[in-house]
Amino acid sequence: MSATRTGAQPALSTVRAERSLGSRLSEWVSGGLVRVFLIVVGLFWLVPTVGLLLASLRTPQDMAADGWWKVFTEPSQLTFGAYETLLENDDITGSLLNTVYITVPATVLVVVIGSLAGYAFAWMEFPGRDWWFLAVVGLLVVPVQVALIPIAELFGNIGIFGSVTGVVLFHVGFGLPFAVFLLRNFFAEIPKELLEAARLDGAGELRLFVRVVMPLAGPAIAALGIFQFLWVWNDMLVALIFTDSGSQPITVALQTQVRQFGNNIDVLAPGAFISMVVPLVVFFAFQRQFVSGVMAGAVK
Repeated sequence: MSATRTGAQPALSTVRAERSLGSRLSEWVSGGLVRVFLIVVGLFWLVPTVGLLLASLRTPQDMAADGWWKVFTEPSQLTFGAYETLLENDDITGSLLNTVYITVPATVLVVVIGSLAGYAFAWMEFPGRDWWFLAVVGLLVVPVQVALIPIAELFGNIGIFGSVTGVVLFHVGFGLPFAVFLLRNFFAEIPKELLEAARLDGAGELRLFVRVVMPLAGPAIAALGIFQFLWVWNDMLVALIFTDSGSQPITVALQTQVRQFGNNIDVLAPGAFISMVVPLVVFFAFQRQFVSGVMAGAVK
């Protein structure tokens, strides 16, 4: 009996070892295939960006003759002449500045006002707090298209239609509901004991907000700032309606170039690439804070 058991144990251990080796091999193969698949998808995703970059570094004659992939066999086609032409185009350079004038204030105002409101909804007691917060959350489902005509009439009556100020106010108004929702959920995760300890030390609400809450809210603030920056920078619908020729951002300026100069590719390609690469740089610069902020603010 003991001999049978002794002989069975090595066999059983051998089977377990074989199964363990097989399972490890299967996991390695499946993990490797997933990684390869994700790399291939990522490369395909980058093809339009790389193509636009290479197209912006070619002359209009070369682009009319063949595709952008020709530079891999003829690198001498690469030139910065298109960017020099872009800098000489007052419409494009002015629109780039307008985009900055619109995006930066719209992002800063949403972050500041949303932070204050989110803290109030999370930790301050006032009549109807929960109902007001439900109203703010309900505004998340209001589509932008519904408010275009009424707000355009309002801005026309007060004299800011067609100006940078009007576009900034529109983006701030539609960006605040999401900002309050995200930051309120994040602030609610802060331990109550930490805030009570700061109050016992004599800190008022404003000092408590600035010295205690805001340093802890870095990931959520970064996530909100990236969301708002990307939305405003890439917007064309609102800018197309609420701006004129002197306040239009880069998205509207490029659309105007397409309409007026269908073959003006030496301006369109570098302008489109600059318009696309700026939000990409902002996103990748704060990618880690963006992910952690979204997870912390969305799950309670």
